[in-house]
Amino acid sequence: MKPEYKNWMPKGMIGGFAAAAVGCGAVVAVLALTLPAGALKTVLVILFASLTVLFIDLTVWSIMMYRAFSYDGKRQMSRQIIEGIAETVRLPESGLCLDVGCGSGALTIACAKRNPKASFLGIDRWGKEYASYSKSLCENNARAEGVSNVSFEQGDATGLAFPDGYFDAVTSNYVYHNISGDRQAYLLETLRTLKKGGTFAIHDIFSKAKYGDMQAFVKKLRDMGYEKVSLIDTTDGKFITKKEAGWMALSGSALLVGRK
Repeated sequence: MKPEYKNWMPKGMIGGFAAAAVGCGAVVAVLALTLPAGALKTVLVILFASLTVLFIDLTVWSIMMYRAFSYDGKRQMSRQIIEGIAETVRLPESGLCLDVGCGSGALTIACAKRNPKASFLGIDRWGKEYASYSKSLCENNARAEGVSNVSFEQGDATGLAFPDGYFDAVTSNYVYHNISGDRQAYLLETLRTLKKGGTFAIHDIFSKAKYGDMQAFVKKLRDMGYEKVSLIDTTDGKFITKKEAGWMALSGSALLVGRK
C-alpha cells in the first residue's frame, strides 16, 4: 500500500485553465468568422485573444507547478518541504503535537515517524474547498506508512477547540495564507495552545502583503516571553530556490520557529 499525499496543485485547476484557454480560443474563431469588420470586432477579438494567451500561460504554469510538487516527480518539492520541517520537530516521550491544516497528513506523519514515542494530532477543515483531502485519506496514509502514533480530526485554525497550554509542540505548513483575515492573530491562536516550554515550527508565505510586518511580530513574541524565536528564509535553497519562489508565487516563504 502506497501513501497518497496528493499534489498541492490540483488537477482540477489545471483542467480549468486549459478549458478556459480552449473556450476563449473558440470565441476568437467564432468572432473572426461571424462578425462583420469594424471596431467592435477588433476590440472583441483582441480581448478574447489576450484571454486565450493568458489562460495558456496559466495552464503551462500550473503544469510546471504540478510537476515540481509531485511526490513521484524529479523535483519533489513538497517532500523536501515536509521532510525539512519535520527535521526541526523534537518531542519528549509521551509528548503531544498539533499539526494545523494537515491536508493529507503528510507533515503529521513525517513528524510522527521521527518521534515514535510521542503522539500527533492533525486537524483540517477539509470540506468542499479541498474535496480531494479528507480525514479518511490521512488515516489511510498513516496506515500505508506504518505509523500508529497519529490521529486526525476536523478543526478550524481561526478558533481551535483546545485549552491554553495543551500541546508540547505545534506545526503547520502553507496554511494561514489561505485564510482571509488577521493572519498574525491566527498564529497567536495556534501558539495559545502551547505548553510553557513547548516548541513551534510553522512554515508559510510570510510576505508583508499577506502578514504585515513579521519582524515586528517576532519581536512581539519575544516581548511576550517566547524564546529562540526566529524567521528562517526557506527560499535560499533550504527548501526552495529564489528562482523557484519567484515563478511559483512562493516568495516570502519562511519557517517561524521558537519556544514558548
